[in-house]
Amino acid sequence: MNALAMTAAFGAAFIATHLALSHPLRKPVSRLLGGAGFQALYSIIAIALFAGMIWARKGAGPEAWLWQPGEVALLAAALLIWLGSMLLVGSFRRNPAMVTFGPGKDVVIGFPGGVFRITRHPMMWGFALWAVAHILVHPEPSALVIAVTVLILALAGSAGQDVKKRRHLGEAWCEWVRRTSFVPFGSGLAWPGTFAFVGGTLLFLIATWLHPVPAGVWRWFG
Repeated sequence: MNALAMTAAFGAAFIATHLALSHPLRKPVSRLLGGAGFQALYSIIAIALFAGMIWARKGAGPEAWLWQPGEVALLAAALLIWLGSMLLVGSFRRNPAMVTFGPGKDVVIGFPGGVFRITRHPMMWGFALWAVAHILVHPEPSALVIAVTVLILALAGSAGQDVKKRRHLGEAWCEWVRRTSFVPFGSGLAWPGTFAFVGGTLLFLIATWLHPVPAGVWRWFG
């Protein structure tokens, strides 16, 4: 098996195990191992398969690019990474729809604020936008496999969360869905909040500065 096929195999396993453990296998594995045991197993599998994907990608070495990104693609990628960084940082503030399943746990369905006015899945869309940005500007076959893997997992994971919470919460979740959007800005333009804007901008600047090749604003002003 060549390096590209190995990268794809690790990526497929990463997606499959994540979705399986997040949904159909979550309850039986949790009953068997307990909550802490489940989280440990989940993390070990995810880290091992993602590391395997990166290892396989490195084995491919330099690859011929499938296309040459232009200035428009580079600018679009920078904006997507910036927005994705704001969504990611903003997702760590209290989610007004955060729900903990279990006996005696409260269900909280509030009004969206901050990045949740942009999308009800800000963390997942943060990763998805980063993936799209890398697809635009780094079209090496093995690198594309990794980016597409992250993109599929982020979007499929978001859709899976909607299905699971609708099943558990019923009308309460449907009300949250009516107040929010799956796709960013699907309900119109919205301000992400000062916390997300400042934190996301700092993350964007730091991440692109640390990037192996000049990226973001550093490509033009670095």
